[in-house]
Amino acid sequence: MTLEQLIDTILNGNLVLLLLAAFIIISIFLGVRIVPQSEKFVVERFGRLRSVLGPGINFVIPFLDRVRHKISVLERQLPTAHQDAITSDNVLVQVETSVFYRIIEPEKTVYRIRDVDAAIATTVAGIVRSGIGEMELDEVQSNRQHLISRIKTQVADAVDDWGIEVTRAEILDVNLDQATRDAMLQQLNAERARRAQVTEAEGTKRAVELNAEAELYAAEQLAKARRIGADAEAYATQVVAAAIKENGIEAAQYQVALKQVEALVAVGQGEGKQTVLLPANALDVFGDAFKMLKGGK
Repeated sequence: MTLEQLIDTILNGNLVLLLLAAFIIISIFLGVRIVPQSEKFVVERFGRLRSVLGPGINFVIPFLDRVRHKISVLERQLPTAHQDAITSDNVLVQVETSVFYRIIEPEKTVYRIRDVDAAIATTVAGIVRSGIGEMELDEVQSNRQHLISRIKTQVADAVDDWGIEVTRAEILDVNLDQATRDAMLQQLNAERARRAQVTEAEGTKRAVELNAEAELYAAEQLAKARRIGADAEAYATQVVAAAIKENGIEAAQYQVALKQVEALVAVGQGEGKQTVLLPANALDVFGDAFKMLKGGK
């Protein structure tokens, strides 16, 4: 064997080994797949779904299995959508909606729907129009949370076959045209004026009721005072009667004289009177009263 033949034999043997080593390295490189935490890989074998690789280190058969799709499982937000809808009371509104979702079964998303965002946006638009069409404008404004819950539930049911989970649905705004806004403003002003009139009427009614209650209370107190005065007068009469019964005519004369004195005092206290005319026997009345107080007759 010549030197040239020996060199050719060595080179041919090393070349095979090099090729074998390269094949092994490429096989290992193609057979090991490291999947990030935020993604899932869809693997095909001869054009058919083989498996879905989760986060971490995964092994596939080199040259037979291929990673066809790398799907992110992070939550996504659809672009804000604007769609027109007509309420049950024939008011045209423009609704701004936004939907958040994430892919939980990539194999369904890849093989059952082509454009996920467009499909969800179309589904949301139809559900929003259907829901608003069953509600009046006031209900749309006041029951927005109920409408949001309805949208989320129906969208979730519609996209379940696509391996998608709807995490949140929001109605950002409900816009009206200028004519409808002007009409609503007039209605609001009229309602405020009506409430003001009702409040004023209720205040007047309450004032009348309080005045009536005050007059009734005053009448009750006056009647009570009169009753007390009558009771006192009756008691005084009983005392006088008992005194007359015990002391005879002197007690009666004393009582009459006392009343005459009180009458003369009242006449003297009259306003605007500088001259008081007394009966001729007025002084005799005072004298009789003093005598009776002294015990004389």
